[in-house]
Amino acid sequence: MNKSQQRQATRLLRLAQSGDAASLDTLLASYIGYLKVLSHSQLDPRIRVRLSASDLVQESLLEAHRDFTKFVGTTPAEFTGWLRKILVHNAARAVETHLLAEKRDFRRERPFELLHKAADESHDRLSSMTAAHGRGPASEAEHQDDLTLLSDAIEQLPEEYREVIVLRHVEGLKFTDIAARMDRTAGAARMLWMRAIEKLREAMSDVTHE
Repeated sequence: MNKSQQRQATRLLRLAQSGDAASLDTLLASYIGYLKVLSHSQLDPRIRVRLSASDLVQESLLEAHRDFTKFVGTTPAEFTGWLRKILVHNAARAVETHLLAEKRDFRRERPFELLHKAADESHDRLSSMTAAHGRGPASEAEHQDDLTLLSDAIEQLPEEYREVIVLRHVEGLKFTDIAARMDRTAGAARMLWMRAIEKLREAMSDVTHE
């Protein structure tokens, strides 16, 4: 989806709330990349063999489609937050189901409130990257569109590049922690991150010039 197609969030939301089913489908589809990026940090490693980020996103979008009439906001930012809550709820429910099968109490490990807080913090870190890629002041709707474009670009990166960017900019980890997660030295993790950022800049540049 190119930039001219993305600059429709407010209009699509308004049309969807007026009952236009096609606009709702288009609006939800535009959030796939954003939700996938968040899913990489929300999905507990213990259940990734059972539930992929794509599965979690699909489940969340289906739920959003089914319950769209319950959304009471009016702005793209509010809609983004609503989708984020659905994603976190589904991620938490999947982990709880898995841990209950192992006779463990998930709620004692990570209360739902902490999961929501972590998701909001991840969203804020991801949002801050839009300014880091040379974008000037923008309206709320434009910012949401930029966030979607950035997320789509991250999702299109090779797996290792995507992982290091998610760990650094979505989870907010230090390079020493990233190195441990990726089984590399801190120096190698930093070099990988630098290459990933360069590829991401190239991808974003291509999109903004379409």
